[in-house]
Amino acid sequence: MLTQRLTRAIGTPVVRVTPFTGGGYTPARRMIVELSDGTAVFAKQGVNEYTAGAIRREHTNYRRLRGSFLPRLVGWDDDGDVGPILVLEDLSRAVWPPPWSVDRVRRVLDTITEIAEQPVPDGLAALEFDGVGGGWREVAEDPEPFLSLGMCTSAWLDRALPVLLAAAESAPLKGDRVIHFDVRSDNLCFDGDRTLFVDWNHACLANPEVDRTFLMPSMVSEGGPQPEQVGTFQPEMVAVVAGFFACRAGLPPVPGGPGVRGVQRTQLEAALPWATRVLGLPSLGA
Repeated sequence: MLTQRLTRAIGTPVVRVTPFTGGGYTPARRMIVELSDGTAVFAKQGVNEYTAGAIRREHTNYRRLRGSFLPRLVGWDDDGDVGPILVLEDLSRAVWPPPWSVDRVRRVLDTITEIAEQPVPDGLAALEFDGVGGGWREVAEDPEPFLSLGMCTSAWLDRALPVLLAAAESAPLKGDRVIHFDVRSDNLCFDGDRTLFVDWNHACLANPEVDRTFLMPSMVSEGGPQPEQVGTFQPEMVAVVAGFFACRAGLPPVPGGPGVRGVQRTQLEAALPWATRVLGLPSLGA
């Protein structure tokens, strides 16, 4: 059944399907598919409502967007249930960070700019600004999930919250440019002169500084340079990024996405010290 669906989606007979175990924090099924013409492609299949919805949104965005930063869309098959299949060019031989270097980070930042400069496609929604910028407000209302992570004391949070709230709520999130809104190492690679982003299910319209700033914690947590070495970032936007992860990392696992909280915690471990530095807050150990 799977082979038949893949053949229908691609338009070329399938010879072999091999599970792909690298990347991804959800249980979506990932495969390298070998074809009768000697080529190979990458396929991703939903396995529950969460992953099916994400894959359908991603396919819609592949059809909307154009650019060298996009993998080539090869095929699509939708069963109308939880198992839609998206087929893309095979990038398994591309270079996937880490390791990071200043040059690689700047290539990614340049690609974010390229994405933001393309024409806005019809139907692409705006970023849900309150859901992104309201992280510290959620922490203020219920601090226990954040404090349970053990990254700071309740006394530190009491002192820092007014500054974090004021900064995040003044951040210029709104914009009319295309952003990826999930820029991190497992969602990007380098293939020759191309810098490619994958997993486009979160694409939306906002200020491109959102993507630039959200990249930094992922890169730093993997041994990359500090943000100050690769660019200038608005303190208000840094506060937003730290708050985004602070209000989520300590929550129960995401249904259908068991690895999500772990990666959110890892990024918070980089984002929170960064926010502390740029906002002149007391040391986290204080």
